[in-house]
Order: sequence, then structure tokens, then C-alpha cells
Amino acid sequence: MPCLDISTNVKLDGINIDSVFAELTKVVAAIIGRPETFVMVLMRGSVALTFGGNKEPAAFAEIMSMGGIDSQVKKKLISSIGTILQNNLSIPSTRFVLKVYDTTMFRNKSKL
Repeated sequence: MPCLDISTNVKLDGINIDSVFAELTKVVAAIIGRPETFVMVLMRGSVALTFGGNKEPAAFAEIMSMGGIDSQVKKKLISSIGTILQNNLSIPSTRFVLKVYDTTMFRNKSKL
């Protein structure tokens, strides 16, 4: 179950956040290869956040998934989520950071 958690200093009041959730859910599901019903998206606005020493629009996000993430998927996630945030919240892609974590990456394989 992929989980995308976004924090931004942008105020979300007056923004159609439902359409942003839908777009993020669809993109994450398609890129990671999971059904949309398994994707969770959290978004916090008006967070005390600076980037490069200033408070212009910026975002930090983390995505965690049980499998499905390799370097190509990671690049697609960064690009696609960054584009969605830029188009909907006016956050430049240069002021967006995505931390990617695959819970199965370091799991020891059982020899049973």
C-alpha cells in the first residue's frame, strides 16, 4: 500500500484539494503499479517550512511503498508529483523534495 505524505507552506484554503488528491492517487497508482484503492495520500498545508532560507511556496513529501520502487519509478514519481504540485499549488519543481522509501528494499530473503 503506497502512502504519499506531503507537507507544504502553501495555504490550502480555496483550493479544490479533492481534485489534487484524485490526481496524486491516480499518478502514484499508475507509476508504482498498484490499484488506486491501495494508495493513501496525506496533505498538510500552512506548515512552517522554509527552503533555501525563504518562505516562498515549497513542499516536502515522503512516499513509502511495499515494493514497486526502483530508480526509474523514483524518477517518474519525483517528476509527476512535482508537476502536480506546480500546476495545482504553484510550487516550483525546484522547491519540492521527495523522500522515497521501499519497505522491501533491505528485507532479508528467507532461505526457507
